[in-house]
Amino acid sequence: MRWREAFSMALEAIGAHKLRSFLTLVGIIAGVAAIISIMTGVSVVQSTMEKELSVLGTQTFQAQKFPPGGFDNSERDFRKIGAWPPLTVENANAVRERAASVDLVGAELWGYNITASYRGESTESNLMACGGTPEYPENNTHYVDLGRNISNEDVAVARRVAVIGFAIAEQLFPFIDPIGKTIKVDGHKFRVQGVFAERRSAMGGRFDSYILMPVTAFEKIYGARDPRGNLRSVNITIRARTPELVEDAKEEVRAILRLERGVPPGEEDTFFFFSSESQIKAFNQATQGLKITAFVLGIVGLIVSGIGIMNIMLVSVTDRTREIGIRKALGAKRRAILLQFLMEAVVLCNIGGVLGVAVGFGLGNIVTLFTDFSVHVPVEWAVRGVVFCTAVGLIFGMWPAIRASRLAPIEALRYE
Repeated sequence: MRWREAFSMALEAIGAHKLRSFLTLVGIIAGVAAIISIMTGVSVVQSTMEKELSVLGTQTFQAQKFPPGGFDNSERDFRKIGAWPPLTVENANAVRERAASVDLVGAELWGYNITASYRGESTESNLMACGGTPEYPENNTHYVDLGRNISNEDVAVARRVAVIGFAIAEQLFPFIDPIGKTIKVDGHKFRVQGVFAERRSAMGGRFDSYILMPVTAFEKIYGARDPRGNLRSVNITIRARTPELVEDAKEEVRAILRLERGVPPGEEDTFFFFSSESQIKAFNQATQGLKITAFVLGIVGLIVSGIGIMNIMLVSVTDRTREIGIRKALGAKRRAILLQFLMEAVVLCNIGGVLGVAVGFGLGNIVTLFTDFSVHVPVEWAVRGVVFCTAVGLIFGMWPAIRASRLAPIEALRYE
């Protein structure tokens, strides 16, 4: 028997018992949909998170005093890290001057709960202020859309100029050009000389609600210490000349900072490196358990469905015993009978698998209807789902197919 004939006969047998086939498919659809929906949902969140966590480019990393993921008392002692000297603008300048494998080095200081106002219109006190250098837009992949960026001259003379976020411009200057206008940032006058391009966040990030000013102006206004009395520590953003040089750049920067900060040989670094890649890796590790759980539950569901398919196929063999006897009497070989019933189980599983994949994609992307998340279709999991269904059909359809192929023609013809 040819494969095409076996496939055609499998479809006819499935169509001849619609209710039985449908009830069998329900379990398969549920098992596959459970896997695909969870994997799709995780992929939707993951793709959005990766996009938003990639604020630093593939060539950029950051040196900072405090650990990127926050303090972990089991690994680091809070007091010890707090006693480390802060990173400074001078440290950033040393890296800029000495590191041969990097091309952009910026310094950033951050303040929170900032308020901006213009002619009686005021924002809420939840803005962020960044005291930075001209490298900020390039190193953070957030570019100036209107006007111009801060310059080295602005930094040198601590000029009170600002580049404001898109949301701030929308609120304070809804109908006029903001360039050249004077706003008040926590009561201090700043001239607006640029507006950042809009960058929407599906995760609630405040990409459009911050103000960039020269780091020297920030230090003059907000001082060397934060509201808690701690010395402010600069975040140093470093862009390697090429993606391939990132690791070399890290080692070069590490050597420069250790020398600048007087860290003796053999002692641990008094700073941390942070990159978008490390943050994305941490997020993916955090979701790994959910993926494994979904996979295990889905496999259990498919095994249960496979047992149901085996039972249904055994019933089908019993119901079609005379048909098998007639076919064998007319010369059908055991291989042909086995292929016919095995193909029927595989086709039944794959129909359920395809429907389960479609249902899973739909359920997994429901979140995109209520958020700014992007629709995502993990094709690799769709392929895996169909492959698993094929395996289930082959494994659990094998015994009924073997049983059908072993029926003796005479005994089969006598069956009532």
